[in-house]
Amino acid sequence: MALVAAGAMTMAAAAPMLTPSLHTRSTVPLLADTALEAVAGKQPVGGLCTKSCPVGSCEAAGSGGDDRPHPTDDDGRHQLPIQRVDLDPESVMPLADPADSLTIRLRADGQLTDVSVTDAQGRHLAGRISDDGACWHSTTPLRAGTRYLLRAMAEDEDGLPGQASWALETAPPPPGNRLTAAFGPTPGVYGVGQPVVAELSQPVPAADREARRLVERSLQVTSEPAVQGTWYWVDDSTLHYRPQTYWPTHATIQVRSGLDRVHVTDRLYGGPSQPLTLTTGDRIEAITDVAAHEMTVKRNGHTIRTIPVTTGKAGFRTREGIKVVLGKERTVRMRGDSIGIARGTSDFYDLPVSYATRLTWSGEYVHAAPWSLESQGAENVSHGCTGMSSDDAAWFYDTISPGDIVDVIHGYGTPMTVFDNGYGDWNLTWKQWLTGSSLAAIPHYPAITTAAARLRPTP
Repeated sequence: MALVAAGAMTMAAAAPMLTPSLHTRSTVPLLADTALEAVAGKQPVGGLCTKSCPVGSCEAAGSGGDDRPHPTDDDGRHQLPIQRVDLDPESVMPLADPADSLTIRLRADGQLTDVSVTDAQGRHLAGRISDDGACWHSTTPLRAGTRYLLRAMAEDEDGLPGQASWALETAPPPPGNRLTAAFGPTPGVYGVGQPVVAELSQPVPAADREARRLVERSLQVTSEPAVQGTWYWVDDSTLHYRPQTYWPTHATIQVRSGLDRVHVTDRLYGGPSQPLTLTTGDRIEAITDVAAHEMTVKRNGHTIRTIPVTTGKAGFRTREGIKVVLGKERTVRMRGDSIGIARGTSDFYDLPVSYATRLTWSGEYVHAAPWSLESQGAENVSHGCTGMSSDDAAWFYDTISPGDIVDVIHGYGTPMTVFDNGYGDWNLTWKQWLTGSSLAAIPHYPAITTAAARLRPTP
């Protein structure tokens, strides 16, 4: 029995006879009058495959295959061009285009039981066997300039097992630019609200849906304990990743790119990217009730402090919604003219502020406000920040960390924007978040509008 090659590749090679394993009940070669078929063509990664409808020709079944005409056999099944060859087991299939995807199909009664495709570093090409056992299809792209070892195990209709192995090499990438990803934040310990950010070295337009899907599949985030999460395309070069709910406490989050030497679009190939490891601490949440003039701080669901506060007055209302702590500054100088308040007016301020915990890039903080002690717990008098006593601010500063959650409720301000002024990611529902993924099946969510930033403390 020989290997069969089809599709964009011209030949297949190195197919040893399928022979019984040590546990077989027979010495007869498995499926003696049939063969395996390896298909390397421009089918979309993750397409469908069945015995009766080869991958790349089943658009009606939702595979998204190519639109080239294919001949049909007497049963009306699509047939790809096939060349049968009997070659030495040490020989290799001709160079494959790394833009192709890979399918291994059993052209006989029986089913595949296991398929392994690995490179020289032992990395596995991800894939899955179809429900009917007819074929295996790659779900991640081939890498350019890589030699793969393919192993397949199958059993016939009587349950007799057999196996085969052969090699595949992909052509090297052409010279040119490489697409890489810079992951953030920097390695360290963060609160459970911290999103993961990927900044691409080159834009991937929304109109190129296949390239976006490939990139998104290749940017891999795993956590222990495991959670459900996905990427959201903020713009053509920026993606955010978050789980459906906050990260688990004391979790380890691994972020890496599988883009290296992967064909993305035209002559653009992926390059190497630095992986990232984050961990989470306790679940710290600060709920600021604007109407009650009070902040409740919780650790892992238990209240650990209740703090009288003052928030933004009319014209400078504190934004409502969930914010993620961006950082902390022991002392920061704040000035009214930085947000358009003219010097000499009653609203102007210029002063050092202590124990400042930053919530937005435009300058919303939780900080010490000793000048407003009489108003804390009673009325809102600030220019948008949350003010409290120096003792409470020092405690908050020491307790809170980047990635922790501050949720402003029962207020009068505009909602926190999602991406343009810090991390407002958690203000989208999970259904809304999924619409930002190129892999989601639901329509894309409308663009998030940007509100003017006018938040600074008041003297």
